[in-house]
Amino acid sequence: MPVNKLVLLCWSKRCSFGGRFYSLEDMWHPDLGDPFGVMHCVMCHCEPQRSRRGKVFGKVSCKNIKQDCPEPSCDDPVLLPGHCCKTCPKATESLFDGFEFFQEKEDDLHKSYNDRSYLSSEQMNTGDNFVALLTGVTDLWLPSSSGVARARFTLTKTSLAFSITYQRINRPSTILFLDSEGNTAFEFRVPHAESEMICGVWRNLPKSHMRQLQEEQLRVSIVATDGRREEIQGKIIKHRALFAETFSATLTSDEENSGMGGIAMLTLSDTENNLHFILLMQGIIPPTEKGESHTHTLQYRQHSLREIHANVTAQDPDFAEVLTDLNSRELFWLSRGQLQIVVETEGHNAHRISGYITGRKSCDTLQSVMSSGDALTPLKTGAVGSAVFSLHDNGTLDYQVQVSGVSSTVVGVTIEMKPRRRSKRSVLYDVTENFAAAAGGGRAVGSYGRMEARHIHMLLQNELFINVATAEHSEGELRGQIRTLLYSGLDSRTHELPFSLAGQFVSPPVRTSAGGHAWVSVDERCHLHYEIVVNGLSKGDDLTVNAHLHGLAEIGEIDESKTNHKRLLTGFYGEQAQGVLKDLSMELLRHLDKGTAFIQVSTKMNPRGEIRGRIHVPNSCEFGSRGEVVEEAEFDDLVFVRDPEELRKDPHTCFFEGEHHAHGSRWTPHYNSCFSCTCQKKTVICDPVICPALTCPHTYQPDDKCCPVCDERKTPKEIPAEKTEEHPEGCYFEGDQKMHAPGTMWHPFVPPFGYIKCAVCTCKGATGEVHCEKVTCPPLTCSHPIRRNPSDCCKVCPPEDTPLPEEGELMQADGTRHCKFGKNYYQNSENWHPRVPLVGEMKCITCWCDHGVTKCQRKQCPLLSCSNITRREGKCCPECAGNTHKNTHTHT
Repeated sequence: MPVNKLVLLCWSKRCSFGGRFYSLEDMWHPDLGDPFGVMHCVMCHCEPQRSRRGKVFGKVSCKNIKQDCPEPSCDDPVLLPGHCCKTCPKATESLFDGFEFFQEKEDDLHKSYNDRSYLSSEQMNTGDNFVALLTGVTDLWLPSSSGVARARFTLTKTSLAFSITYQRINRPSTILFLDSEGNTAFEFRVPHAESEMICGVWRNLPKSHMRQLQEEQLRVSIVATDGRREEIQGKIIKHRALFAETFSATLTSDEENSGMGGIAMLTLSDTENNLHFILLMQGIIPPTEKGESHTHTLQYRQHSLREIHANVTAQDPDFAEVLTDLNSRELFWLSRGQLQIVVETEGHNAHRISGYITGRKSCDTLQSVMSSGDALTPLKTGAVGSAVFSLHDNGTLDYQVQVSGVSSTVVGVTIEMKPRRRSKRSVLYDVTENFAAAAGGGRAVGSYGRMEARHIHMLLQNELFINVATAEHSEGELRGQIRTLLYSGLDSRTHELPFSLAGQFVSPPVRTSAGGHAWVSVDERCHLHYEIVVNGLSKGDDLTVNAHLHGLAEIGEIDESKTNHKRLLTGFYGEQAQGVLKDLSMELLRHLDKGTAFIQVSTKMNPRGEIRGRIHVPNSCEFGSRGEVVEEAEFDDLVFVRDPEELRKDPHTCFFEGEHHAHGSRWTPHYNSCFSCTCQKKTVICDPVICPALTCPHTYQPDDKCCPVCDERKTPKEIPAEKTEEHPEGCYFEGDQKMHAPGTMWHPFVPPFGYIKCAVCTCKGATGEVHCEKVTCPPLTCSHPIRRNPSDCCKVCPPEDTPLPEEGELMQADGTRHCKFGKNYYQNSENWHPRVPLVGEMKCITCWCDHGVTKCQRKQCPLLSCSNITRREGKCCPECAGNTHKNTHTHT
């Protein structure tokens, strides 16, 4: 009977699998890494479990889902790439989701200009949006503050990015997210800054809190402690107006401790000068009132322009309206942030709140990557342009534009709309006069203070472009859509220009249609944070992009056979990548500091580099990255920290589960915490934890332990009694839970690692203390010492009459070494097809033993030029339907 289910336990409120963490109830296809790839026929699930002590933990359960595939109704079903189940060829179109279908559409091929780069704000919407109005109102109607804040949230996968603006309250110190029961679900410490904007990310949202967010059960609270303590709070809700919002206003009251406030979300009509707005208000109507008349006024310098009367209630204080046919003066004042919304109640106890309308505020970045592939007439020049914009309340637009890799002089830099007719450009603003030319490009830095309200609306709806014309290409060599890049927590985006990535920077230069830019920073712990955006890639490369960080003195020094100064930057999703590297070597950090580091983005067509850029990040990390302390390490004097670069250079280092381990080191593997692994001269040996013998009559196996323990409910606890009495005639050791006689020595047992033979513990009888120290190995005089057993701490000199080691010991000896893969041993130079649990034999992957090191490679497949690609069962490579393909390139 084949195994069809695999279960791993993870002792926390999330699951760890393959070096990645998943929230409770997450589901995914496991990625076994190169060359195995994603197992599409295996589905893993992070199941919430509860131990006997009530502790919640995650259990990873994986099963083969191929047996659940429906039976195809056709005679000749095909297997599509990235799918587990076969489908009928005629039904394949329905399998594409909206994004994939959009990528493949060719509706505009008849046009003479290229607008394939254009993505509307709807198509670019990568997450769910939420909003919250925060005021000082409490459940007991005891206002504690006059402060008002507006919080905007975007949920992407398991992260919640937020942008918060506030008025009439001191700089907040803490942001609290409260669950449906009022408990703190997440706390964010606000950094000290002069800005009135608070930016942050709540990462790894548990599924339970994600559900509460979708059901509008979460609240957000901000606390200010500078001076007197103030707190304002509000409910996080979904709102239909968030998607189209391009203008906003925060309404406050002049009354002290009023607890009143409101926010307005506004947008212009696409074709007419109508201003749509929705008001959310809190505290302006007492809860005892059934209804009250409101006057909503649009004012300019306290002069009323438009006036609306309405009745609202405390239970439903929201209000929506359309101001039609704004004239040119009103539109001008709107663009300059000089229009004011005023809400007034009528009666003897009248209240008033008001606020100015400005362009929508957020922590997101307005940016553009300009590539030759997105020019109106598509090109492949290898040049790149990069631009960053900032919109102020008064309608002023700051811009920074840099151009690199062009072969002729830049003659025009313009901000434009989408072409209305064939090859007919719609230029809005010309900023060429501020462009300073340099070799291969140049830079423009300046401000444009005459933006119209309509163009602000289009800018925030991702409907504007930036175009760079050169002497050789007068209509445009580079072009890019100005897009909003969601805040990711990388603060360098707010005060630094990104580094340009161009094909002209690759060695040798690549005339590619793509371009890109990257933000890179090094924090105080010497962790590298990066965010990369690329544009202009061909459709075939969109899903096969990877990036590396190189540390080299000159551009032409890349040698693919040497990986000492090369790190993979993971996390590419479509055209973006972001992540953190926590274990950079001192060498790479020095290259970053000197400006001799590079980021290189590679694709299937250009595996040796499609675009590239020099990275200069000054830092003072003299001793390499200071990684996070491992929580499980209880004996600090037994943990040795070596520079990762030195580990890679050591010929005896082991590489296991994506990490390097020093020879002789011992660790707990990710795949099973009840195993203990050791590195012996490039060979990893993993054995189950040795459980101590128990003398008690009743035992049981706890859910969160590797070994059985005595059932204290049925066995009298004698040892703890001696422990609490501080018995002077022995020592109690927590590891093996035993009493040790005074003066005795033993190897400590530390769950889940087992017996640590490289340490010796001693019982000091006078004090009852246990003292543990590392074993000091004696110096050896022989030239080829051996380790008699893999678990021994010290090597010894072999006697002259020592027989030849057996097969198992041969792995530890010098000379030609065997390889261990799974539970099998293989001779040097032997090759085999690996077997993967739940999947079976991987016939498309071949592994071989290279002097004790197992190496695996997937079969190379030809690159297909046809559009209808299928994958048949039993075949390693995809094929063209009808066998009409033509091989143009070989890839892995």
